[in-house]
Amino acid sequence: MDLPYRLLRPLLFRLPAEQAHQIAAHALGTAMSMGPARTAARALLRVDAPALRVRRWGIDFPNPVGLAAGFDKSGDSFNALGALGFGFVEIGTVTAVAQPGNPPPRLFRLPRDRALLNRLGFNNPGAAALADRLRSATIEPILGINIGKSKVTPIEAATEDYLQSLEHLERFARYLVVNVSSPNTPGLRELQDARPLRALLRALRRRADELARERSAAAAPILLKIAPDLSDSQIDEAVDIAGEEGAAGIVATNTTISRSGLCTPADRVEALGAGGISGAPLRARATAVVARVYARTSGALPVIGVGGIFSAEDAWERIRAGASLIQLYTGFVYGGPTVVRDINRGLAERLDKEGLRSVEEAVGMGAG
Repeated sequence: MDLPYRLLRPLLFRLPAEQAHQIAAHALGTAMSMGPARTAARALLRVDAPALRVRRWGIDFPNPVGLAAGFDKSGDSFNALGALGFGFVEIGTVTAVAQPGNPPPRLFRLPRDRALLNRLGFNNPGAAALADRLRSATIEPILGINIGKSKVTPIEAATEDYLQSLEHLERFARYLVVNVSSPNTPGLRELQDARPLRALLRALRRRADELARERSAAAAPILLKIAPDLSDSQIDEAVDIAGEEGAAGIVATNTTISRSGLCTPADRVEALGAGGISGAPLRARATAVVARVYARTSGALPVIGVGGIFSAEDAWERIRAGASLIQLYTGFVYGGPTVVRDINRGLAERLDKEGLRSVEEAVGMGAG
């Protein structure tokens, strides 16, 4: 963590978590509103090492460290965030219908655990509004778009709901993520069951291919984001279906509803209420899920590893477990704007120490 953020973080952490997030995002967007400012930030924070480059789904990622969905839900700050050195930025989760999300307070810090608890509930302006924003924007980073089900849509109509979002947004995304694993939309995780998951992925893949043909372009790859709370057999089933229905990869994992192993007193956590936990408590399970997906597919279905990554060592562990790319959210909140640079520098040093020419060579080294 750099000294300015080390001094600023205690002030931000005195504010309610969502308010601090809004202030930080607004300040970042203001500071980076001009192209020269983003150019200067990239010069300071981007680690331009050939060994860090990763090619997946026909996309050349400059480094494997991305920003996870949830930080920029509305697509307000992706260019500013990309200038901080991220290899890619994923925005959303976006829904077909604009929605305010759950009532606040709905985002909380667990500092003793280096964790967050959130029940934000897909607060976003809706897919059509985001498409309007993207249509008039110059998109600088590699942009992923994460789509989910609108809260007002009954579960039996979920596929049509996702299709609406895809039709608005597919053309702007380098890749799409299908979020069926957030714990904060009632009934959403039911879509991880075999029958609805298969129908959903099949419909989305078919429609994405149709839209791409209409534009004479390549279709955006579609990834599936899964929960850490699935059993091993459920993970295997979801991964098998994803591969059979044309999904290009897996994002592992979303937040957890488990409260086990926390240092924060149980009564404090209970008082905060429902929601998913992200950050350090998720690290071991998220790593295990990555390893299971990699083993299940023999590495054929690329994995984005997310959950509890704060350092180069955390990133290295996830890559060795089978992740082709990794993402931060909570690690970014706790580590500040230089954490991406520090992780990338650490990864480059580790590759050199291990005598490896690229991140590609390290993917899955620890598997089996």
